[in-house]
Amino acid sequence: MQGKFRNPFLFLVFILFFVSLACSTAQPAPTNIPQPTATTTQAATPTNTPRPSPTPRPTRTPNLAATAYAGALNAEVQAYYDKGYLTTTDGSFTVLDDFIYDWAQLGWYNWLPLQNSASDFFLSAHFKWDSAFKNSDISGCGFIFDLQPNDDHYAVFLDRAKIFFLITDHALGYSKPMSPTRGTGRVKFDYPAEADFTLIVKGAYAYVLVNGEVVGEYTLAQSRSLQGDLGLTVLSGTNRGYGTHCEMTNLHLWIPQE
Repeated sequence: MQGKFRNPFLFLVFILFFVSLACSTAQPAPTNIPQPTATTTQAATPTNTPRPSPTPRPTRTPNLAATAYAGALNAEVQAYYDKGYLTTTDGSFTVLDDFIYDWAQLGWYNWLPLQNSASDFFLSAHFKWDSAFKNSDISGCGFIFDLQPNDDHYAVFLDRAKIFFLITDHALGYSKPMSPTRGTGRVKFDYPAEADFTLIVKGAYAYVLVNGEVVGEYTLAQSRSLQGDLGLTVLSGTNRGYGTHCEMTNLHLWIPQE
């Protein structure tokens, strides 16, 4: 995934500064599912010479890896639906390119907007992250959602010790952390760290899953629209060296069908 970030944010309890840069997106590749072909046989009789069997037509070799991956994605949707995190299983997937980025500005985060807008969705990836300073401040990979034209948004990061969930509001001029309504929001990792990370938004609630388990449920603001753009983000916990290194693989987005 190539492109520049836009709008790094400095998170102080009630202070937010803004910077704008350019952005780009990744497009999924379509997968063709081959159709099964029928085969026929013909038996000879004792008195007649059998006619030759028809020559089978060649068929495209099934892309077994792609088919298995599609099955795994559908199973993920079904599992979230069974647990009550989704209201339907009807929707569409977008598979995104792997994402790698280094960011070294203490207390700031950068984001890369995606060409996707949604209110309900889930966005999932396998995160790997590290820091040039082992005792760094809060840092890690994350997702942006509900991104508005004025850059109001939510940002959710996977830190070594906790889920760092932020709400920003430019009208009021602040960015502040949100506490979970349910769950602890606590995790425990050592550098270098890695984990599966999923953000599910359904109505006014957001669920954060780490390695398949919900670690926090968050209640979103009722006074603002939840229809907005999505993005990928990195929060730096140090100014040293490369700062925070973030890798996202198996990156995929699901949006329910309207």
